[in-house]
Amino acid sequence: MRFLFYTHSLVSDWNHGNAHFLRGVLRNLIRRGHEAVALEPEDAWSCRNLLQDQGPGAQRNFTAAFPDLRSVSYDGDFVHDELLSDADVVIVHEWTEPSLVARIGRTRRQGGAFTLLFHDTHHRAVSAESEISSLDLDGYDGVLAFGETLRQRYQDAGWGKQVFTWHEAADDSVFYPRPEVSKTGDLIWIGNWGDDERSAEIFEFFMRPARDLALKATVRGVRYPDYAVNALSEAGISYQGWIANFEVPLALAENRATVHIPRRPYVESLPGIPTIRVFEALACGIPLICAPWDDAENLFRTGEDYLVARNGSEMTARLCDVLNDPDYAAAVARSGLETIRARHTCSHRVDELLEIVAELGSAQASQTINPTEAVQ
Repeated sequence: MRFLFYTHSLVSDWNHGNAHFLRGVLRNLIRRGHEAVALEPEDAWSCRNLLQDQGPGAQRNFTAAFPDLRSVSYDGDFVHDELLSDADVVIVHEWTEPSLVARIGRTRRQGGAFTLLFHDTHHRAVSAESEISSLDLDGYDGVLAFGETLRQRYQDAGWGKQVFTWHEAADDSVFYPRPEVSKTGDLIWIGNWGDDERSAEIFEFFMRPARDLALKATVRGVRYPDYAVNALSEAGISYQGWIANFEVPLALAENRATVHIPRRPYVESLPGIPTIRVFEALACGIPLICAPWDDAENLFRTGEDYLVARNGSEMTARLCDVLNDPDYAAAVARSGLETIRARHTCSHRVDELLEIVAELGSAQASQTINPTEAVQ
């Protein structure tokens, strides 16, 4: 089949986590013999910031790391109908311009032969409800929501004909253990500052424990204001800025533990949805300690696949546990990796996607009116 993915960006993962998952899904589809192409706006915010931050070399590095992936840039004059007419499945991400979301839906309503899905991997359905409710999804066959609480939000609001839970997952062609790499650090956190959605939590669950334990700690990410960079420095933590996602496994392998600090809108309004960094960290076989979040869907085995700290003091204690007991740390890492390999790789998600497409296709076929019945 021929898949088209409308995305904010495939090329840039600068403050754009959906690119991680999308790359893994496209790669898996291609390995199975399907054709998969991404379409991204020519002046995407993430890509523009990547170029300003890192220069054109970052885009070249993406091409070298993912030679099998194809992305097409479009502007206002781009002719979408030519690509849509040859597609079997079209998946439109929720950061796509609303007018284009509606335009693709109209094409589907007016006889487009492809299955059309809307893909939501963000919290705007609760934090910016009017933006999502105003989208024209009438022509869409279904919605892919990256968590059950988000699926329920769409269903209860009547957004979309059918809504499916489709979690993110680890691209295990990139994220896997590297036991040959020497440990040079104690703790690493990979995450962006952005929008003050977890500022207090970063201080409580990362900066203070790292400072109090005098750990060799590192932060990688973007959009850190000067006061945050200064606070990291005062805590003895190395801030090293943006890191390409395909380089993250090596950075994790060089450290003995990592943490997960979810954004507040997910904790408060969309429980059960982890960031993609949880999947990726566990896939790399590193002990993970999480600030509070509710694994409402039982994606993992809490306390076995990862540890939980309810406050900064417990984070300090949990870090001591894994850093001072190598056997315990190895057992936690092994358990998390086992769950990822059993349930949460991009291959698992492609299996689910193909099942959804087949289900929608069967439903559409069953709704086709038999000419004989029409005469009667």
